[in-house]
Amino acid sequence: MAGDRAHQDLIDPFGRHIKDLRISITDRCNFRCTYCMPEDGLEWLDRSQVMSFEEMEHLARIFVERYGVQGIRLTGGEPTVRAHLPALVRKLAKLEHSGGPIDLSMTTNGATLRSMAPRLRKAGLKRVNISLDTLDREKFHRMTRRDELDNVLDGIAAAQEAGFRPVKINAVIERGVNDDEIVDLAEFGRERNVEVRFIEFMPLDADGHWVNDTVVGQDEMVEMINAVYPIEVMPARGAAPADRFRYLDRDPSEPGGKIGIIPTVTKPFCGDCDRVRLTSDGDFRTCLFATKEFDLLTALRAGETDDQIAARIEAAVATKWAGHKINQVSFTRPTKSMSQIGG
Repeated sequence: MAGDRAHQDLIDPFGRHIKDLRISITDRCNFRCTYCMPEDGLEWLDRSQVMSFEEMEHLARIFVERYGVQGIRLTGGEPTVRAHLPALVRKLAKLEHSGGPIDLSMTTNGATLRSMAPRLRKAGLKRVNISLDTLDREKFHRMTRRDELDNVLDGIAAAQEAGFRPVKINAVIERGVNDDEIVDLAEFGRERNVEVRFIEFMPLDADGHWVNDTVVGQDEMVEMINAVYPIEVMPARGAAPADRFRYLDRDPSEPGGKIGIIPTVTKPFCGDCDRVRLTSDGDFRTCLFATKEFDLLTALRAGETDDQIAARIEAAVATKWAGHKINQVSFTRPTKSMSQIGG
């Protein structure tokens, strides 16, 4: 058992302890969101290139039991399009670090949660973040290139009914696209008792159209919401990516009593970052915006020992940089889009 042995800390060159692992379980998606994937889609990885559930569990076990990683988030593409997903959840839910079970969560577009939520919850998934960038059906179709708003809204309700708590909503805000709905989305969270997390538009759109003028910053979002529903900042977030604000007229212990804002562009949280990533084809990334990847899947399939793979992980973490440098001359845009990296 993990509790029978002390883990060793996985620390980057800036003293940050790695505690969070994001695993993209597929590069495929049933949506074609404009900030994530090109209109014509992408050439999918061959299934032989994608990690099996056993390979994901093997690598995840090294991170959890050897290095004390406490949280794993499943991402995509869209994770729910991966066949037999509850089986993977059951495998990962059994992993324990020295302090107990891992915090196992998933980011999803929610379109199929009505049928899947109860099985995922029973399998051991603890939390879900559901992407919802607009409440307008026509705009939803333009942004996702799919007519699925009703299914997503129903998926949110299904997640709540299945016992996921909190259910969080991720809303990427792009100026001139959906910034006129910031207050509406906040109101939706209040009414449905879900925590809405507003995300600044990042330079990971597949078509490469991102420019700084399209970013609606945290301060502007706060001002818009505060004018209608007064809010105040909550205690420091630590390593979490979102700054959180509570409504003055609501109980902040309730999901709908607060909002989160992820200010990746205007107020980067790189200094507290504790997360690393595995892509669906087994590449290890130390940052969402990393330009270098480290192939762990080939090493695993070649029969390397856990000690050898761990040495690769430690060497990779030793290259983790201080921050992503967005808005700086030295910023280099990743060659992969968000759908290929995982959210």
